Amino acid sequence: MIVERETWDLVNAIEDLLEEAEGAEEEIKPELHESVLEIATKPCQDTREAGAELRGLRRRVAEIAGRRDLAIGSAGTHPFALWEDQRISGRPRYRDLINALRFVARQEVIFGLHVHIGMDDADKAIHVANGMRVHVPLLLALSANSPFWRGQATGLASTRMPIFRQFPRVGMPPAYRDWKDFDERIGAMVEAKTVEDYTYLWYDVRPHPNFGTVEIRGMDAQTRVEHTLGLAALIQAMVKELAEHFEAGEQLADYPYEMLDENRWIAARHGLEGELVDLPSFERVPTKALARRVYDRLAEHAQDLGSAAELEGIVDLLEGGNGAARQKVVYQANYDLNEVVREIAAATVPE
Repeated sequence: MIVERETWDLVNAIEDLLEEAEGAEEEIKPELHESVLEIATKPCQDTREAGAELRGLRRRVAEIAGRRDLAIGSAGTHPFALWEDQRISGRPRYRDLINALRFVARQEVIFGLHVHIGMDDADKAIHVANGMRVHVPLLLALSANSPFWRGQATGLASTRMPIFRQFPRVGMPPAYRDWKDFDERIGAMVEAKTVEDYTYLWYDVRPHPNFGTVEIRGMDAQTRVEHTLGLAALIQAMVKELAEHFEAGEQLADYPYEMLDENRWIAARHGLEGELVDLPSFERVPTKALARRVYDRLAEHAQDLGSAAELEGIVDLLEGGNGAARQKVVYQANYDLNEVVREIAAATVPE
């Protein structure tokens, strides 16, 4: 979020900031709205390297914004901004998107976290993408960081999720038999001219052939960089487990789509304070207990990947609350959403 320091409202200033970020076009980018700034790390060998780059990028964009008396803040939504006040970026892709989706796209002033994990085999990538569907609700519960929208407490931990749900081709993805099945089904959509290419599928998990990755997209943007890295480390460990599952010739369980999608809703509504349906037992369990169990199971994978230190960000989320819970603590002190945004901006830039 690009915000003005005095009012803490969103500011349509991406073009001004990009002028001062010359030479970093691959890492600092525009998005659909001019009040949104995207930063992206280069491909990294491990989460330690990703963390160093991410901290540097956050500091750099904060410094650039500060020269214009602006600030950068990271959360799933801006607590009180109005989408009607946000300008659309002057890029052909985004203008075409508005032309195609109209009101649905125009109101999407939301902020997400995307994590790419490199894969070495196309069929393995499909297996991993299918397997990651069961993890999406837990990742959303951990990352939920958008309890306010248009100046109102929504009662949701992640308001970003149902707002984005209005887009076509979003949410819990379909399962594919293998790479050939994925290629043929998406190819049919392209041939029918319903989408230009597979990047117009905005599911919570998708294979990304151009990058050679599986991309996990279902999370709110994180205010604290250690939480971003904790989620990245957890996802990397999940993918490692699923890749080894594929290499061993194992088959994934076939869970009902309806239950996967229902868990996703429960996570958006309650965050870490609710109960998810544990699969395959179909018993409701406290979300925090499920998260702790997954953390314990995957800790060895993270150790093998050199990500154990970054994985501790998950412990901080479980013990100190996710972003939504922390925003509500700030708000309840003085019922002041300006104070919430000021706190978000302060915590976004690492010391």
